[in-house]
Formats: sequence, structure tokens, C-alpha cells
Amino acid sequence: MDIYKLVSILITTKDRLGELKRTLNSLEPLLSRGLILIICDDGSTDGTSEFLKEKYPTALVIRNKESKGLIFSRNLLMNMVNTVYAISLDDDANILTRNPISAIVNYFKKNQKCGVIAFRIYWGIEKPPKAEISEEPLRVRGFVGCGHAWRMQAWYQIPNYPEWFKFYGEEQFASYHLLMSDWEVHYFPHIFIHHRVDNRSRKNQKDYILRTRRSLRSGWYLYVMFLPVKVIIPRIVYSLWIQIKTKVVKGDSKSTIGILQAIGDTVINLPKLLQNRTALSHLEYQTYYELPDEKIYWKPKIKHDLSVIISNGPRS
Repeated sequence: MDIYKLVSILITTKDRLGELKRTLNSLEPLLSRGLILIICDDGSTDGTSEFLKEKYPTALVIRNKESKGLIFSRNLLMNMVNTVYAISLDDDANILTRNPISAIVNYFKKNQKCGVIAFRIYWGIEKPPKAEISEEPLRVRGFVGCGHAWRMQAWYQIPNYPEWFKFYGEEQFASYHLLMSDWEVHYFPHIFIHHRVDNRSRKNQKDYILRTRRSLRSGWYLYVMFLPVKVIIPRIVYSLWIQIKTKVVKGDSKSTIGILQAIGDTVINLPKLLQNRTALSHLEYQTYYELPDEKIYWKPKIKHDLSVIISNGPRS
């Protein structure tokens, strides 16, 4: 069977037509081979749907008349997949690996307990420098939303992403449920993603407070929903202390606002969190936290040229 018929690629987008064009252009070699493309336009007002209908008539485009949010859109896309596997990609990310489809399909076939493949991701506006892969595949706790692949059999055995989280935390939510359903998440560095984002500039963007709020509260939500009772408070207190130590004490007023809002959100939503609680067993908790952390940021190792160092060293 043609392996390109086994995989769908999923993208959700909102008012970022320029970035989407770059991503789709990078996918042309795969799309020309018959890869199924499903896109959710989450209420864009920049002509995204019109562009897709004209330039990508074979793509399945779903449009939310009003924005429903990232997690809602991802659930919508995932539940429309009819292929064996699905790649989830952000609209500002592109795959750098040649022949990624065969690599993904073969990896899933060789690792039958792997429910999600987490990709190696480089964050930055410019393309990453060329570097040899020094890492090997391994089982990890979780994955990053901007670039990963699902075995759809695993997806249908766990609950949908929690739409009420709004943004952040959905991947870790899925990771807990995958563990409880006896599925694994594997980091597969051979699939390389360029996420065209400047993390340093985010602090100056309008949504910095909102991102801080949602990122922090999602972590606390997950603690309450999944961790054994005796470790919930210590973990929340420790994470709050780290935020105070690294941000509040240093005068980051925007972060301080986001932290206070996250505390309020957690208190207000506590009844809902307890209602949706599905605690890990002691063994599951131990297994999860003995795994390596998810690989979020990849950075190339810089090889120093000793001849340059020597020639530029101290002179007698």
C-alpha cells in the first residue's frame, strides 16, 4: 500500500496567512505524493479559507465562523482523520527532514506500543544550522504541540483534549491518559521541525500575560486532575516558588499579573478539576516521573575549531 495514503497532516490556523503559505509551500513535495491535508481555519478574517479553496482544492478545509480556540480546533481535526496515522503541525512550522513519511510509518510499525512520536524541534526565525544528529530515539513523558505524529488507534482510546484549558496543557493531558492506557510517547529526533518563532520576543508581545496565565494554570490543573493527593500541594507550592524566585522577585510585573490570575483560575475551577480527576496509580506515577522530560527545545552542539582558538590565544 502507498504509505502516503496512511498519513494525514493536520494544521489549525487563525489570521496567519503569510505563515501558513510558507508552511504549505514547504509541504508541496509531500502533498504532490498524495498526502491528505486537513486544515481548520479558526475564524480567520484575512482570506485564509478563500486562499485554500483556490490553491489547495483537494485539501479538506473546515472553517469555524467564530474562533473556537486552538484546542477545540485540534479536537475537530483529530476526529476527522480516516488514516492510520496523523501528523499535527503548527501553521508556523515546517518539516526539514527528507522522506519523513516513510520514517514515521516505519517507526510506528517497529514500535507497536508507541502512540505518539515527538519530533525534534528547533525554535527560531532563521533556519537552524546544519548539525549531525547525536541523539537516539527514546521513550519520554510527553510531546510538543507544534510537531508530532499520532497513531490514531491510541487517540481513540483516550479522551479528547480538554477544550476548557483554552491553550497549553493539552499534550500533557493526553500523555497522562496514554500512560494509563498502556501507550508510550517516543522522542524520534530523525524527524526535524523548524518552528519559526522567536521565543525571546514573546515577552514584549501583547499576549505575554495571557500566555503566562494559561501556561502556569494548566500545570496546576493537571496536578489536581492526575497526581496522587499527597504530592499535589508540594508540587504546586514548588512551581509557584520558582515563578516568584525567577520572575516576581526580579520585577517582572507582567508575569506577576499572570501568576495571580493563574492562582484565581485554579481556585475557581477547583470543583471542575476534582470532578474530572483521574488519578494515576502509585506505579503509574512512579513510571511517569522516572521517564525523561519531553524534548521541547533542540539546540545544535557547537564544535569549536581548536586551530582558531590557538591562533587567537594569548601571545608572548
